[in-house]
Amino acid sequence: MVKQNNNKIHPEPLQLPRHIAIIMDGNGRWAQRRGLLRHLGHRHGMDALRQSVELCRELNVEILTVYAFSLENWKRPREEVDFLMNLVVEYLDKEEENLHRQGIRINPIGELDYLPLQVRARIEQAVSHTAANSDMIFNIAISYSSRREIVTAARILAAQAATGCLDPQDIDEERFASALYTSGQIDPDLMIRPSGEQRISNFLLWQSAYTEFYYTDIFWPDFGKKDLQAAIAAYQRRERRYGQLTIDN
Repeated sequence: MVKQNNNKIHPEPLQLPRHIAIIMDGNGRWAQRRGLLRHLGHRHGMDALRQSVELCRELNVEILTVYAFSLENWKRPREEVDFLMNLVVEYLDKEEENLHRQGIRINPIGELDYLPLQVRARIEQAVSHTAANSDMIFNIAISYSSRREIVTAARILAAQAATGCLDPQDIDEERFASALYTSGQIDPDLMIRPSGEQRISNFLLWQSAYTEFYYTDIFWPDFGKKDLQAAIAAYQRRERRYGQLTIDN
């Protein structure tokens, strides 16, 4: 949170991010460096995800969004894709009840029609089970493409305009954001990418306009609570100016 005074802002130190986004990267390389099969890296990544969810809930973070599987990932070898789809079901089987007890609402975002029927059905079951929870939103980006999300939003608004339900002059940033998968949610304050890569990889392009980015060389399966705490601490040392001036400038 910042306090505004005309065109200057007063940063409030030690403010926790309300929305954290994580690109869960480096699973395959983690496994390969240990002489293991790639899929074992993805399995170990489930432990890292569990720790991040737990810490976010402990800190009362309002929204956690994780990049689990991109639309482009469908181009990977069939064996790996099948394993990842089964891993989604396995994760929900193991974690859904615990998430529900913590008051966490599971919210998938992405092109869910691409998912195998049994995987989609399992996700829909988890969504229904946790729908009434309000302590934290857990967005799982699966079969997700931010460019596709933006194009889809544009088509939705264009269709409304074509039928006369929407005046094109009424389309502003707020109206556009309402047509995205994250409609009604605050944008990410902090985005974390492990594994040493420093790119956004088609993830939350619209929503991350003023997001703070944190990169680390740690591969995702090794990313524990202390690493998430380090990312949050780095965020807290930054001033979020949103194009304005700080009080000292």
